[in-house]
This record gives sequence, structure tokens and C-alpha cells, in this order.
Amino acid sequence: MDIIDKLTEVFKEFPGIGERQARRFVYFLMSRTPAYGENLSSLISELKKEVTQCTECFRFFIVNRKQDRLCDICGSSNADSSILMIVEKDSDLESVKKSRVYNGKYFVLGGLVPIVEKNTKSRVRIEELKEKIQRGSEARPNMLGLASLKEIILAFSLSPQGDHTDTYVREQIKEITEKRNIRVSS
Repeated sequence: MDIIDKLTEVFKEFPGIGERQARRFVYFLMSRTPAYGENLSSLISELKKEVTQCTECFRFFIVNRKQDRLCDICGSSNADSSILMIVEKDSDLESVKKSRVYNGKYFVLGGLVPIVEKNTKSRVRIEELKEKIQRGSEARPNMLGLASLKEIILAFSLSPQGDHTDTYVREQIKEITEKRNIRVSS
């Protein structure tokens, strides 16, 4: 396998990128100056240094030295802690955030549950979600401004895989939500 094939394989790992598009990326990079490639490489390295994942919601965010390991949403006392929206990926969270119609907390599941997959726990953050719901439902209203969790919104894509993920998450969190009287909606 030559360098063109190796780089094509790397680009094919990007979401929504197939063989032809990946190869176009490689040829595009070959047509640019060496300075372009160096700049791209440098930006990718900087991205990995300046971005981290929130320990609460698992969203990627630019590191702000004032905050420990929490993103601006999880670290904000203005976000409504009584509502938790579960999304598939960071781009879904950003879309909802941009709309400015939701002011609660988030949780990034990390993907959708494949319909035929048997080992789903390795594909999504279901154990981390259960832990977050458990902690959120135990919060007291005057403890650091946190309100006890009252509602969970499942916001997955309208597709067979999104529907399957919705059903899977409901089954996994059912015991906790019923015991603590937390409403689950889609």
C-alpha cells in the first residue's frame, strides 16, 4: 500500500466520507503547497492539545484554564439541572444549543446503537449515562445551585437506528427513572 492509499484509508474513516471523496482529499492535498500541508498538520496537532472532553457530558470543548474539566454548559449555574438532553454526538448538541430553545444540561452518548450489534455497551456511554442520572437525581436544590433531575429528553435522529437507540436507552435507564420518578420523553 503506497502513501496515497494509506492517506485515502485515513480519510475514509471520517464520517460520511467514501472511497472517491477520500481520494479527492488526497489529490487536493497533493495540489497544494508544502506550507499548506504543514499548516494543516500543525492545526491538527493544536486541536488535540487545546481541546478536551468534559467529564460530565462528554462534549469536546476548548480548554479554558479557569474551569477544571467541565465545559461551559456543565460549569454554568444558568443551565437548568432539572432537565437532561441525551444526544448522539457533539454536532447534535451544537445544533440544539444554536437554536436557543433549550436551557438544560446535556449528555453526549457517543453514537447510535447498531440494530444488529450484540455488544452495544462498547459502542455508547450507557454506563456513564446511568451514573450521571443517578448523581443528578440525588442532587439537592440548594447544593451548588443544582436542581434534582426531573426530565430526560432523548434527542436521536429519526431513523431506524435512532429509534433503536431510543428504545435501548429507555430500557437501560428504566429502573433508575421509575424509582426516582424522572420523566423520559423523545
